[in-house]
Amino acid sequence: MITTDADVPQVFVRALHALRDQRLRPEVLLTEVPAPGRIAPYAVALTGDLQPPGRTVQHEDPASGRFVLLHDPDGQEAWQGTFRVVTLVRASLDPEAGADPLLCEVAWSWVVEALTTSGAEHSALGGTVTRVVSQSFGALRERPDETEVEVRASWTPAPDGVGRHLAAWSGVLCHAGGLAPLPEGVASLSRRR
Repeated sequence: MITTDADVPQVFVRALHALRDQRLRPEVLLTEVPAPGRIAPYAVALTGDLQPPGRTVQHEDPASGRFVLLHDPDGQEAWQGTFRVVTLVRASLDPEAGADPLLCEVAWSWVVEALTTSGAEHSALGGTVTRVVSQSFGALRERPDETEVEVRASWTPAPDGVGRHLAAWSGVLCHAGGLAPLPEGVASLSRRR
């Protein structure tokens, strides 16, 4: 996971090591994917799928997402720094949860709470929450209603401790997928990816 070239700035290399060394819950499966190339000179992108214990490959994952770390040594005004985290989390919800009029506010609180709980110092936090409800009609009317929530968030991380930002995003992924939080003081023993 996470490859670098010799010309990569050391601050970005340290950030990559912090991401690699971050321990996540074993239910979160990470894969490095091509990062966007036009936003910043240096970037890494990870996809994450939530696979709770006992779930087989035939079942759809309850939540998935993407974590991107961007680095521009010159900084970008909108970022208010030289790093930027850009995230996405998508999850299927039961129809009752999807009908909650406060769903978007609650989903955004997952982001704020995860950043706080992880100790991920940040600035310039922004994002959107989208709820999609699908109802089937006609020949498809037998299909159950489907509700999905999509949380897009970005923020500027403090240069030290970038791994905590991956942990925060992972927390949102787990929350959206319906995993109960780990009790205070309990650490998850994750397998190496």
